Amino acid sequence: MASDTTQIMEAAEKLSQMVADHPATSRYKQAQKVVTEDAEASRLLSEFDRQIETLARQEQTGMPLTDAQRQQLESLQSRIVSHIKIKNLNLAQVEFIDLLRKINQTIQRPLVEVQGAGGSRLAASPKA
Repeated sequence: MASDTTQIMEAAEKLSQMVADHPATSRYKQAQKVVTEDAEASRLLSEFDRQIETLARQEQTGMPLTDAQRQQLESLQSRIVSHIKIKNLNLAQVEFIDLLRKINQTIQRPLVEVQGAGGSRLAASPKA
């Protein structure tokens, strides 16, 4: 039985609610909240964003990064990755993105199989 657009959209809505209710989503949202509420973590991430933006503008104008800038960025990155709350956010984000990746692969699997079957039939068909 063929599916119509309304059925697909209803199933998508149900799936989106299931993803929203998944523990990985809850952990990710909670980790984001914890980092946002932590002044030091927020400051580190904001400072990192500012530095990246400044360095990108500098590169666009053709000016190379200095050793001091590179060292400053590396130092900031070290402080960020060693911050426990940011580390927890990164782990929760990886888990959440992995869930989304698995969902996408599951959705795409039948479509890829159909394409594969169709492609092999085309390749096997006689040429005029």
